[in-house]
Amino acid sequence: MSAVIEADGVHKAFGPTTALAGASIAVAAGEVVAIMGPSGSGKSTLLHCLAGIVRPDKGVVKFDGRDIGALSERQRSALRRTRFGFVFQFGQLVPELTCLENVTLPLRLERVGGREARRRAAEWLDRLEVADVAGKRPGEVSGGQGQRVAVARALVTGARVVFADEPTGALDSLNGERVMRLLTTAARETGAAVILVTHEARVAAYADREVIVRDGFTRDLAEIPA
Repeated sequence: MSAVIEADGVHKAFGPTTALAGASIAVAAGEVVAIMGPSGSGKSTLLHCLAGIVRPDKGVVKFDGRDIGALSERQRSALRRTRFGFVFQFGQLVPELTCLENVTLPLRLERVGGREARRRAAEWLDRLEVADVAGKRPGEVSGGQGQRVAVARALVTGARVVFADEPTGALDSLNGERVMRLLTTAARETGAAVILVTHEARVAAYADREVIVRDGFTRDLAEIPA
């Protein structure tokens, strides 16, 4: 299995503070990898480098064999809109839009027609078991429902990689388990890689393997098969 996204020898510092000091990771299509480590270890910085949000000071990040660091800001932004999906701790849904409209948003930004965008969004809401909240706004749904809407938004464009940063951190254990089950099942079915930042062992248990980040270095607990 070849890697769809990988980082090799990535260094990143913020002023005098070193966040990453030679981190490396490779994730295959359809694979779920949990990045774990103590607070301040550099795990979120690694995720941001992989997603092209932050440029590494040294080292290479590649998506489908292309060096992300060599892309322009406009190209990296397009990559994040079309090939990457994001799920954050608090969902970050647009409060003025309905849940259906939130899921259609990335499609509309890519100029997909309204009817087709709504059809695709409705399919994903149904798949994530939140079709019944399509017409509600984020403030009218539970935290667990909101996170499943956020997962639908992340996957609706056909994302190749989903970045999930503490996606269950604001949820109780029951809703957290449901979000993780639906996220990982949908990703594996569509062949999307999932890079999951978490500090919870019960969340990491949904991953195929774990990568530990400590003091800016990575330790991979398993290797991608050759």
